Amino acid sequence: MAKTKITAKTPAVHAPAHEDKAKRYFEAIGKRKTAVARVRFTPGGSGLVVNGKNAADYFTVKRHIRAVTDPLELVGAVSDFGVVAKVKGSGPNSQAEAVRHGIARALVLWNETLKKKLRRAGFITRDPRMVERKKYGLRKARRAPQWSKR
Repeated sequence: MAKTKITAKTPAVHAPAHEDKAKRYFEAIGKRKTAVARVRFTPGGSGLVVNGKNAADYFTVKRHIRAVTDPLELVGAVSDFGVVAKVKGSGPNSQAEAVRHGIARALVLWNETLKKKLRRAGFITRDPRMVERKKYGLRKARRAPQWSKR
C-alpha cells in the first residue's frame, strides 16, 4: 500500500460519518529553514501542545510563543481550537515559525475565507531563506581567513 504525503494541498480531514463534527481535525505541514512541523488542528479542542509539552514550556522565549499563537489571534480563535504539533529540525526560532506556518495552513483548510487575511499577515507564504553552504578556502560561507601582510 503506497503512503500518501499529507500537505496543505491534500487536506487531511478525518472523521467517520457516524462521529460528530467536533471530533474532526485538520492536518497541515509547516516549514522554515530545516524545521518541519506537522500540525493537527481540532475545532472545539483546547490548548497548544508542541512535541508533547505545553507550548509555553517548549518555547521559553515570549516572541516564539507569540509567533506560534499569532495566526489564531489574527482570526480571533485562540481558545476555540486545540493544536497538537510535532516539530523537528533547526532551532527554536525556526521551529516556532514552522509551527506558525502549519497552523495558518490548517486554518485555511478549516475555513477557506481566512486565506486572504492570513496571507496579508504573511503567515501563508513559506519563508524560502536557507543557510548558505560553506565554501572551500573560507572559514564560513563568506568569511575569508584573516589576511596578514607578512
